[in-house]
Amino acid sequence: MEKEAPDEVTLRTPHSALRTQNKRSLKDYLGITVRGFCMGAADVVPGVSGGTMAFILGIYEELLDAIHAVNMPLIKSLLSFRFKKALAEFPYKFLIALVSGLLIAVFSLAQFFKWALQFHSELVWAFFFGLVLASIVSVRNRVTIWSSGCFVAMVLGAVGAYILVGFVPVETTEAAWFMFLSGAIALCAMILPGISGSFILVLLGKYSQLLNAVVQQDFVTLIVFACGGIVGLITFARVLRWLFHHYHNVTVAALIGLMIGSLRKVWPWKDTIETYIDRHGEVKPLIEHNILPEALSNDVVLAIGLAIVGCGLVLIMERLAASRVDEK
Repeated sequence: MEKEAPDEVTLRTPHSALRTQNKRSLKDYLGITVRGFCMGAADVVPGVSGGTMAFILGIYEELLDAIHAVNMPLIKSLLSFRFKKALAEFPYKFLIALVSGLLIAVFSLAQFFKWALQFHSELVWAFFFGLVLASIVSVRNRVTIWSSGCFVAMVLGAVGAYILVGFVPVETTEAAWFMFLSGAIALCAMILPGISGSFILVLLGKYSQLLNAVVQQDFVTLIVFACGGIVGLITFARVLRWLFHHYHNVTVAALIGLMIGSLRKVWPWKDTIETYIDRHGEVKPLIEHNILPEALSNDVVLAIGLAIVGCGLVLIMERLAASRVDEK
């Protein structure tokens, strides 16, 4: 694979997020908080990726740059209590605004989505199916040149995601070390468009435990998970950022492939072949097959309508993002 020539999209430096931070107004940061809320809402649902939301909302690469800014000089400044120096070198305003919105969504919507997925799963999946489908169409324009390498990367990404979302969940230990490891793996997945961190938690048998921890405010479990997530996120974000800077088109094409493959998971109509009872006594689907709706019932019409709403939201967000670029 030949290294791509730098173009307008890839010319970002380690201080790009920091320079952008100094130009933003309070209104801009409120907008970032809203985007964080959208990411958090997506991350709560197994099968939907917060990374997808960051991608279509236009903050994906800035997020990678901000995470990359967590480095040894910053840690040394914090440990030596040189907080002013640390803040001057770190895009903290961007991350505070984004994470605030994300946490508000997780804590306010966790109970709602738990109920919705139990009683109205088809409607939830339909909305997110429309969202992801429209996102694929929207994001394709970010590949400036579709080379053969881009098509290969997209196909490999699609096949990989399609296989991954078909894996069967397993029962695992509730030990703290495994929750730490689950956090690291899930947050690595969470920043990949098309790969749901929540779904990875389902595969690892940790989704229900973590959702209950959020609802019951079990902060010990949440802190262990968060620590693992921070370690995984910082490590993996550096790899992604390097790929974006050196192989932008191929990387974006691969991420589009991941989103295409993930459509298998968010398809609204499923036939449950086998179920299991988890350690909390809840009945969970073990093996599911995607099917077509048998008749055009009111529920099917409503699901199709919500899928169209999901598509429409992406188009609206794309228009708003384009208008912001034109204003600048």
